[in-house]
Amino acid sequence: MPPRPRKRFGQNFLHDPIVIARILRSIDPRPGEHLVEIGPGRGAITTQLLSACGELDAVELDRELIEPLARRCADLGRLRIHCTDALALDFCSLATPAGPLRVVGNLPYNISTPLLFHLLGQARCIADMHLMLQKEVVERMAARPGVKAYGRLSVMLQTFCDVEPLFAIGPGAFIPAPKVHSGFVRLRPLAAPRVPVPDPARFALVVARAFGQRRKTLRNALRGLLDAAAIQAAGVDPVSRAERLELAAFAALAVAACKSGGVT
Repeated sequence: MPPRPRKRFGQNFLHDPIVIARILRSIDPRPGEHLVEIGPGRGAITTQLLSACGELDAVELDRELIEPLARRCADLGRLRIHCTDALALDFCSLATPAGPLRVVGNLPYNISTPLLFHLLGQARCIADMHLMLQKEVVERMAARPGVKAYGRLSVMLQTFCDVEPLFAIGPGAFIPAPKVHSGFVRLRPLAAPRVPVPDPARFALVVARAFGQRRKTLRNALRGLLDAAAIQAAGVDPVSRAERLELAAFAALAVAACKSGGVT
């Protein structure tokens, strides 16, 4: 009998063969590539990824899934299972000189945003990411300025990655069926940020502060980092709000914050 989904891990196991085939076509795994799968579950796509590439790292927190997964994949290639929380894993430690990682995952809804930021922090060793997330999260990832979904996640991901929503996935593709729709998205880390970011930590701080209280104007949201005059000098209206700003405006504010030496 296959392992049962466990609510405390936010598990919803993929089972729809049409969706699985579409996911695999999107990933297009090739021999010699180094794939890392987050949350393999019962191995719905693990078996085919492993067969295509010959080896695979899988990150699985639920100990009860590990033995059945290893048994199912025993004759398909070299499977390395890491029984740990993906939020705590140093993904770059898995990389080898042979090439960057390709990350694949069905991200639990309760940790999807923190995990995206965790992966973004290690993008230097990642070629691409193919991720299944709650549909609303995918919308936030790809949102443009001026829409409600546009926020900190949108700005940070779009500054450092190409974000390409691929297709929607209905609840019926999973066991048990979740109460939300999902989306499949491709992220490709950029060789250089889309806008100038001399100090990534200060850029991240400015973005986080700007969206920290969305109803506040930038003059109030960035207090302690930049005053109204410095915001104006950066070419941004101090009474505008973060959700209206293009990426270049955040970059200009971050450069100004570096020059001002404002408190954090």
